[in-house]
Amino acid sequence: MIEVVQAFDRAPIAELPSDDAAVLERKLEAARKVFADRGGWLKTHERTAILRKLAGLMEARLDHLALQIAREGGKPLTDARVEAVRAIDGVRNAADELRVMAGREIPMGLTAAADGRRAWTVVEPIGVVAAISAFNHPLNLIVHQPASSTPLSCFEFVAMVHEAGLPPDWCQTFLPEGNDLAGALAADPRVAFLSFIGSARVGWSLRSKLAPGTRCALEHGGVAPVIIDKGADPDRLVEPLVKGGYYHAGQVCVSVQRIFVHESLADDFTQRFAARVAALRTGDPILAETEVGPLILPRETERVQAWIDEAAAGGAKVLGGGRMNAQTLIPAVLVNPPIDAKVSTLEVFGPITCIYPYADLDAAIAQANALPVAFQSSVFTEDLRTALSVAERLDASAVMINDHTAFRTDWMPFAGRRQSGYGIGGIPWTMAEMTEDKMIVFKG
Repeated sequence: MIEVVQAFDRAPIAELPSDDAAVLERKLEAARKVFADRGGWLKTHERTAILRKLAGLMEARLDHLALQIAREGGKPLTDARVEAVRAIDGVRNAADELRVMAGREIPMGLTAAADGRRAWTVVEPIGVVAAISAFNHPLNLIVHQPASSTPLSCFEFVAMVHEAGLPPDWCQTFLPEGNDLAGALAADPRVAFLSFIGSARVGWSLRSKLAPGTRCALEHGGVAPVIIDKGADPDRLVEPLVKGGYYHAGQVCVSVQRIFVHESLADDFTQRFAARVAALRTGDPILAETEVGPLILPRETERVQAWIDEAAAGGAKVLGGGRMNAQTLIPAVLVNPPIDAKVSTLEVFGPITCIYPYADLDAAIAQANALPVAFQSSVFTEDLRTALSVAERLDASAVMINDHTAFRTDWMPFAGRRQSGYGIGGIPWTMAEMTEDKMIVFKG
């Protein structure tokens, strides 16, 4: 059995039966069989109807879903409600995509050898998808294998999918107690596509074990940089960067982490920013007033605090910080940590941000680009030329101008570069990656 607890105080919520190797085999074989029966595939209008009914079911249970996210994942209730609304919109987005997902005509008759033919493509599903998720968005990152810390949202979502009319074997959960069976799931030759969201160490390891022909998408993390140009408006900086850095206690793969601020603005910005961070209300995520909740596991607070201590020992000035309980850290700001400290080079996944004053913009961009990870980034400036120049020079899959690095919608591409990931997320892009074109050639 797997015990699910509240992230904030470790109070038990539920116990769920864990799946063993026999269950994995049964579920994989069931998935293989329904896919192999091509005549039994649901028509587009049937899938669309299921998705639209699912959105309605979720909307009717929105408050319950939000509270469940706050309890098992520790996300503050206000943000958890935003996640639930986003998930509902995502389901509707998927239904809308089905209306425009189509093949195309391939021109024939361009040479004598191709004369007398018509050709076109149709779009088909790639096959069985094994999806392994992280804990931080338990309703938006719905997958067959949920994070063991936050499985309740996934289980409830799958139950609603079935209630909406999808036959059970088309969408199944898998909840093992250890990582060995996750590896077996990913490596099984019946799996046509692996979707993984989590640490780079695990993701790249799983990719190395895939069966020949299995495709994948990996979403890991970044150490998101922000460039504050000397021409930035000081009054437009603090609120978005606080939100981007401390949303879900920094447990977001594109969370603001490294803030490079021009020296002419550095003192004023640091004072304003630290004051706003200090005012964040930290506490129980199920309370409406809470802005920063716990980390997902007590050991994560130990790790993050050790990284803060290392940076402080290296000369960083620590503003704020401390501990509320074993699971919850009080937000902190680190000023000028060493460039080789863990907080400067690795994804923190905790409620801290780092500030680095700079004199030369080129040097700041070079430092922002210096790591082997690259995901989303941002630049703040009121100068259009600078905005476009920095956006082009930052090594990132997306650059936000005058906004924080954690902004996203589910209809935009979302992807890490190099060690930060492989493949492209975002509903339209993911649907494309999980399908294949089949060409049909007709000779008259």
